[in-house]
Amino acid sequence: MLSNMEAYQELNPPRVVFLALSLQSQSLPSNAIRPFCEPLLTTSPKFVLSPIFTAPLYITASGRLWHAGLVLIGIVGLPARGKTHVARSIDRYLRWLGVKSQVFSLGDHRRKVLGDPHNLPSDYFATDGSRSESTEKLRKTIKESLLKTVDEFFANGGQVAIYDANNGTRAARQELRQRFEPMGVHSMFIENVCDRDDIIEKNIRAVKISSPDYEGWDQDAAMADYWSRIRDHEKTYEPIEQPSFPFVKVVNIGEKIIVNNISGYLQSRIVFYLMQIHNQYRTIWFARSGPSRIEHLYKADSELSPLGEEYASRLCRYLRKKRREMRSELATNNRLTVWTSTRRRCIQTSAPMAKVGYKVLMRSQMNEINPGVIDGMSVAEIKEKYPEEYEKSLTEPYAHRYPRAESYHDLSVRLEPIIFEVERDRSDLFIIGHASVIRCLFAYLKGLPPQDIPLIQVRRGQLIEVRPTPYGVDARTHTFWTPADNPILYKFVSDEDAFHHVPESEQAADELNKAIAPLVI
Repeated sequence: MLSNMEAYQELNPPRVVFLALSLQSQSLPSNAIRPFCEPLLTTSPKFVLSPIFTAPLYITASGRLWHAGLVLIGIVGLPARGKTHVARSIDRYLRWLGVKSQVFSLGDHRRKVLGDPHNLPSDYFATDGSRSESTEKLRKTIKESLLKTVDEFFANGGQVAIYDANNGTRAARQELRQRFEPMGVHSMFIENVCDRDDIIEKNIRAVKISSPDYEGWDQDAAMADYWSRIRDHEKTYEPIEQPSFPFVKVVNIGEKIIVNNISGYLQSRIVFYLMQIHNQYRTIWFARSGPSRIEHLYKADSELSPLGEEYASRLCRYLRKKRREMRSELATNNRLTVWTSTRRRCIQTSAPMAKVGYKVLMRSQMNEINPGVIDGMSVAEIKEKYPEEYEKSLTEPYAHRYPRAESYHDLSVRLEPIIFEVERDRSDLFIIGHASVIRCLFAYLKGLPPQDIPLIQVRRGQLIEVRPTPYGVDARTHTFWTPADNPILYKFVSDEDAFHHVPESEQAADELNKAIAPLVI
């Protein structure tokens, strides 16, 4: 493939080049791809690299993907159409990819500037022409101060800014585009369209009337006021119709998606991501597999020990109990699907769930991280045999890989199809997995940066409960199993370790746990 580079340049090439490279740990290093790509980008500036594989191809010191450019995403739509849900979902996905992105919410900025809701003028949400001069000036001041924050974000190395506001007129969208165009920022707009009152009312009840704007209000009065605000905005709202505009229309939160004039690496990935998301209420559960007969040897693919079988039975009973409590509390009755890796200990941990009738699906992408040549070694052995690699693992725990091993970056690449399936599935999910896999998936759901992934501690015997919300996720842990003898789980380097730098004593483990307390789930 590399030898045909000159032939590509002589032809009239297509607009998009697809690079098909192996994603395994033995694949071509990321810095080897740049010489292949740069001649194309130099000779044909309109080219956009669009890899057919998933997740970020490389990591840069600045945090910007060198071929993706700067992007402004303008969120468009009437109130209660799911704009915030879409904005924060995109931000979470981009952060997980390692892209420097940030949501700039006009509503949140307005609350921050004004403080007490009583400081909000009564005509603040009135349509154009019916607001007082002072209110109009206040609105412009708040908007301009937020846009200056966006300017600073790009100036300080940011790559994708998500501007969450109504942007409900053609003039407002054109103004936004023209403002950032001279800075080399590519704009795209995502319009959230909803013509079903049941979805709108659900959004209002779930999110809007619980916001600080309606603190202390009667619920029915708040509903009536918000519907009045929507009807008022409908009078001046202009849907996106210009063929020259790059936009995506999301109809009824995913029922239909219309894509117009979208090009670019990140923009294309965002479009594909939008095809997966929904706002169905559900719960995602995580738990580690039970103890196996051989705990610290990747190649062994060992079966569960008798203690592991007890662990699996207790996990099944505890999860069923929590779901019964949830049905009573939240009046929900979602179907539950169980996902596991193809490793024996995960499959056997799911066996009690299968026996009571739950559907169990095995995903090979969810197999644990491959430790390579250090499989089964103690820290002392690694220091002795691979001193340079050991030092690198301390400085770059996310990106570093030992010989014939995977890094957490490699694992994230492997897991992106699972991320899309998690987003697309509308049922409750129970993922029985390995510590490394749970770290990556949990980091995605929580919007944590990739560099934090190796530091997340996932304890055996804990059931992790995650509930996606429009503003992020709510997460909590439940303890269902405590071994009679609590061994030091950090003695050997394997998937079950919480860190690349593995403490050799219980005291050292305690000190390290305290240092990363915010990342413990």
